[in-house]
Amino acid sequence: MTYTVVVNDEEQYSLWPEAKTLPAGWRTTGFSGSREECLDHVATVWTDIRPKSVAPAAS
Repeated sequence: MTYTVVVNDEEQYSLWPEAKTLPAGWRTTGFSGSREECLDHVATVWTDIRPKSVAPAAS
């Protein structure tokens, strides 16, 4: 099965089966692959797991 990496407005990441319609509030990041490839990608790009609304503002 091929997955795609998705992200929501709170900058939280998840995997979604590529063949399924995305739920409301999620968008693709442009990365897809096997489950392991997607998990590795998420581990690289999602370094602060706090929702955007509670993360400290950038200085």
